[in-house]
Amino acid sequence: MKRFNFINLLKITAIGIVILTYSCTNKNYATKIQSDIESELTESTKGILASVNSVDKDIVYSGASGLSDIEAKSILQPNQTFRIASVTKTFVAATILRLWEDNKLSLDDPIAKYISEEHIGILKSGGYNTDKILIRHLLTHSSGMSEHTKSPKYTVEFLSTNHIWTPTEQINDLITYTKPLGEVGEQFSYSDTGYILLAEIIEKVTGESMGNAIIEQLNLKKLGMLNTYMEDFDGDFSGKRIHQYHENSDTYNYHPSMDYYGGGGLLSTTADLSCFFQSLFTHKIFHNKATLDTMLAPINYSTKQSLDYRMGIWQTEVDGKKAYTHSGFWGTQVIYFPHNKTSIALNYSQRWTQKGNAPIISKILKTIDQ
Repeated sequence: MKRFNFINLLKITAIGIVILTYSCTNKNYATKIQSDIESELTESTKGILASVNSVDKDIVYSGASGLSDIEAKSILQPNQTFRIASVTKTFVAATILRLWEDNKLSLDDPIAKYISEEHIGILKSGGYNTDKILIRHLLTHSSGMSEHTKSPKYTVEFLSTNHIWTPTEQINDLITYTKPLGEVGEQFSYSDTGYILLAEIIEKVTGESMGNAIIEQLNLKKLGMLNTYMEDFDGDFSGKRIHQYHENSDTYNYHPSMDYYGGGGLLSTTADLSCFFQSLFTHKIFHNKATLDTMLAPINYSTKQSLDYRMGIWQTEVDGKKAYTHSGFWGTQVIYFPHNKTSIALNYSQRWTQKGNAPIISKILKTIDQ
């Protein structure tokens, strides 16, 4: 399929004159999707990246609009990387499930079988029964565990000091600043700390770092995902990583250890993320098709929960269309629509303000479904 490339050199928007760049295998959709991106630029959101991979419409699109660095006024490019934050959880969950496929662990193993004695001791002192909490409870956020990010350390003022965290400090913060939220298996309670423990399990079982284990277990390079990897511990300042903003504060220099050990930690591009979700749902990640069914199986609770979370992914709806998704704190979301076999990945330079899914998703979906 011929790839069409376009550049509009002098587009005037609410944030000034910016360069727009994009590529698409289907020229009929290229300008329409790019227009959807442009429409989302605002005074607070000065840059947007997006990629679309649609089997039904034969679309493989990547585009960018706006600025990568507001102060330097550098132009955003479609192949730039960014901190995907909690979207890392989908990769962590998929890696655990791959190890389960290979009989390296059981989803019904207690976490005490894998995590360190030090971490077992800390969790028990905070009221958590590590013999009762199973791997599947961490995957589905149903362990009753709170999360360490509720610590007062997670403010713009503290984060800007470039404090260096360790997993042990974050687990200690969990019990210092929060309490268990309920009994094991009885409710959904989103927990970054739970995914730190899953990363520890991955490293224990594989003997590899979490980042290397994800790449190897999920065969990311074979899929062509060459821009998804663990950020260097001291940060990636090569110029490829974009500036991401929170409360109008540039987070570029925030130390990656704040969100590094399983709850987050990966850098990626929108092209890689849309490829990953497309690969996941077309059975190129797991050995067995039934493993995806396990990942997507709904959890039955006695009462309705705030999020229909499965294993590292949740089910949602956009304009009445069922979808599976995960988002990340720094303005990232990846979503897959079964009805048209389409994955969309995006990054807003500063997270969208409305509650729920990123507003650009509905716009792109309407464009594709026309």
